[in-house]
Amino acid sequence: MNVFVFDIETIPDVATGRRLYQLDELDDGNVARVMFHKRAEESGGSEFLRHHLHRIVAISVVLRTSDRLKVWSLGDTDAGEAELVRRFFDGIERFTPTLVSWNGAGFDLPVIHYRSLLHGIVAPRYWDTGREDRDFKWNNYLSRFHERHTDLMDVLSGYLPRAAARLDEVASMLGFPGKMGMSGAKVWDSYQAGDIEGIRNYCETDVLNTYLVFLRFELIRGSFDPGRYEQACQQVREVLQAADRPHLQEFLQTWQAG
Repeated sequence: MNVFVFDIETIPDVATGRRLYQLDELDDGNVARVMFHKRAEESGGSEFLRHHLHRIVAISVVLRTSDRLKVWSLGDTDAGEAELVRRFFDGIERFTPTLVSWNGAGFDLPVIHYRSLLHGIVAPRYWDTGREDRDFKWNNYLSRFHERHTDLMDVLSGYLPRAAARLDEVASMLGFPGKMGMSGAKVWDSYQAGDIEGIRNYCETDVLNTYLVFLRFELIRGSFDPGRYEQACQQVREVLQAADRPHLQEFLQTWQAG
């Protein structure tokens, strides 16, 4: 089974905000401030923008196939949003994997949907619900209760919002590194400062936490026995050890120290 764990990082879609609120005279920073302010007024305090007003600046992936495990961010640091989204769907077209996320059904995938709509990105395998492949009628990427996309936050909370937990807290509870330095709330500031690499690195540590939680989930539902679970964890350690990338080395060291 191919497993495709993913996480996205986003910033305000200031181009759409500028059009919606007729802010042609304002720079990006001030357009974003208006967007946050209007959202806080609308929601009663929260500045977290609606899904269609996010722009993707990073998509990070852990891909497990029969012969390898790899963690990386899609595209180069200067890749545009359309390329990132296209590469995401290309992975699905190529591998037909099980998608794994933390709150992917509630945030990441709806954002990806809107951005693919904006850029006109064709992804027939992802959108299939049985028209092309009969098996997808019973297990597809779009149904909340099918396994082809496993949203760990949804499944572990029993699909109850009041039982939902943060990835950082669950990862830390299990002895995994959790958040390391950055958080989603700091991504816009980091983007304005030109630190795309830092955003991508942060996204990769989030997706590693998600994959490690998924391995534990595989254990508790009986897909792995304890020996296979430990082998899968060791595979992650070996991949991180071999990676000549400081943030992955730090992730490994934090994990081992815990």
